[in-house]
Amino acid sequence: MTGPRYTKLVESLPAAVPFVGPETQERERGEAFRARLGANESVFGPSPRAIAAMAEAAREAWKYGDAQSHDLRTALAAHHGVGMENIIVGEGIDGLLGYLVRMLVAPGDPVVTSDGAYPTFNYHVAGFGGDLYKVPYAGDHEDPLALIAEAHKVGAKLIYFSNPDNPMGSWHDADTVQQLINAVPEGCLLVLDEAYSDTAPPDAIPEIDVKDPRVIRMRTFSKAYGLAGMRVGYAIAEAGLITSFNKIRNHFGMCRVSQAAALAALLDQDYLRQTVDRIAAARDRIGRIARDNGLDPLPSATNFVTICCGRDGDFARAVLRGLVSRGIFVRMPFTAPQDRCIRVSCGRDEDLAAFADALPGALADARG
Repeated sequence: MTGPRYTKLVESLPAAVPFVGPETQERERGEAFRARLGANESVFGPSPRAIAAMAEAAREAWKYGDAQSHDLRTALAAHHGVGMENIIVGEGIDGLLGYLVRMLVAPGDPVVTSDGAYPTFNYHVAGFGGDLYKVPYAGDHEDPLALIAEAHKVGAKLIYFSNPDNPMGSWHDADTVQQLINAVPEGCLLVLDEAYSDTAPPDAIPEIDVKDPRVIRMRTFSKAYGLAGMRVGYAIAEAGLITSFNKIRNHFGMCRVSQAAALAALLDQDYLRQTVDRIAAARDRIGRIARDNGLDPLPSATNFVTICCGRDGDFARAVLRGLVSRGIFVRMPFTAPQDRCIRVSCGRDEDLAAFADALPGALADARG
């Protein structure tokens, strides 16, 4: 008896996920984490209006969601001053990245990214058979000039660039990002991941030009809006590119509850501003905790702080293990030399108190 006949591409891929989730780690540990500070969620939660909207929408959960996400796209278009035809909504940025790669990358097509940047993008490129070309970070920043040079060299179809950056928390100013857009080679598309735009300085985000076919901008409700569990992301781009998503997307992938939650959250900008203020205060506190323990917090424009542990990746991994063993869920960059760091998401006072309590012991263990 034979089993399923996988494609050669699928047979060649490992059965892996880009990130091991905290729930998986909790099951392996046999107990819950004291503080969940590794996934860059917003522990401050969504707007009360979003919670009420979810509760009301749950009454109609027997219905499929609006396949066009009409109300949410209309509100997003008004919010950004663009046309509804310039907005696509999908199952988080991860889902939209998967659709975009499926549309543009055939087996063997070249794609350029930074070595150590968001691994889920790499996962999608590998899943559709693309060839990844990576350039190193320049210090703790992605390197726009190196990305463009590599794209020209290999004839890239896609360039991935995040601003602000995950996992380092660094950012470039809007002029630098616009220069990157202007330098995109003919026949190439820049994927500008702006998942952390809500927590970035105003001068980090270039103006949106939906007539420019060289760039697609990704945004999310998973970070500052506090709706990671609802899986709502959206992209802003030239109308023709947005229309092309309809060729391959899961048209009923967005449930009614998610759409209602995102719409209510978007319309409560006062709550978003309050959350951004709480994130900024938490960043400051994480920095103080790091410095109190002789570590160096890196500047951050995100809802996390990346902390240099002062040695190499093996030492940072030991620190991370020590924190996890003490019930603190954190993560770290995967690639040297950025892997000298750990990455701590912003949290409530009690979360950061638990981190402050655990860090000295974790450092002592790592130092042997």
